[in-house]
Amino acid sequence: MEKQIFSSFTGKTILVTGGAGAIGSNLIQNLCELDIKKIIILDDLSSGYKWNVPENEKIDFVKGSILNDEKLKCVFKEKPEIVYHLAAHFANQNSVDNPETDLMVNGLGILKVLEYSQMVDVERFVYASSGCGIYGPNSQVPFKEDDVSLNLYTPYQLTKMLGELYTNYFYNLYGLPIVNARFFNSFGPGEVPGKYRNVIPNFFYLAINKKPLPITGTGEETRDFTYVGDIINALMAMVHYEEAVGKAFNVATGREIKIIDLANWINKITQNTAGVIYKERRNWDKKTKLLASIEKSKKILQYSPQMKFLDGLNIVHKWFLENWEQIKVSTDFKK
Repeated sequence: MEKQIFSSFTGKTILVTGGAGAIGSNLIQNLCELDIKKIIILDDLSSGYKWNVPENEKIDFVKGSILNDEKLKCVFKEKPEIVYHLAAHFANQNSVDNPETDLMVNGLGILKVLEYSQMVDVERFVYASSGCGIYGPNSQVPFKEDDVSLNLYTPYQLTKMLGELYTNYFYNLYGLPIVNARFFNSFGPGEVPGKYRNVIPNFFYLAINKKPLPITGTGEETRDFTYVGDIINALMAMVHYEEAVGKAFNVATGREIKIIDLANWINKITQNTAGVIYKERRNWDKKTKLLASIEKSKKILQYSPQMKFLDGLNIVHKWFLENWEQIKVSTDFKK
């Protein structure tokens, strides 16, 4: 990453909602290395974990919901110049099972955070959107930022779109300097496996336990898996480049990985001989290919993903082994 980007954070107070999650904790770890004033984390620990957060004197951790006005007043009284809104009700199946909670957290939650951000006149508001949600089954592959869809299949996809509509509204009406970051299949150290979590941590958990890896579909489905370190580089660039304001960016690799190949690689890394099992694809899972165009991110953010996929998988495996006892306690997977 260019050193000039770091200067945009010098002396700043930064609020990270959802900072105890996988992306948030990695972002905070990187921010702690900069010459910043303070990092404020607001997280209710519904899907994040305090043990995942780095220990640093620059960090002020506030346990609470983005729906709680008292907690919001507490964090915004510090007048953060930069807000990273990563808190969310995650993700597709969870939203199908709990649509009202999804709407409250992902809809009303971002509205509240935007309102407080506008009142304290933040310098940059970066929203964690979803490339997996914004684009529909009829969007052309690779997905480009303007080819969004209203033909969506889960409440999570709807509310991630709603979040972008709200950020754009605050930009258009109030001039709030927002940036929408559309993540594609993030992975890396820090994500605890669980019932509603992503495929890579879940595969590692099962493989380490010597169980077969469940594939929903044929295994030929593809995803654009993006290493968390590359995502952090994009998030920091979104604060630095003025041309990014008011725009949406795909944060991806522009590379497809087949799910069957992913499963085979993880089984090989973990020496799991249980293989795979096939299950029926979930009825909301209509996109067999996920692949992003990152040309806009390259041009405006100078974004260039660096992590090789297999190297990233090995880093995740190492993190699992180093944190295995904490992971076993934290996961909601049944033994």
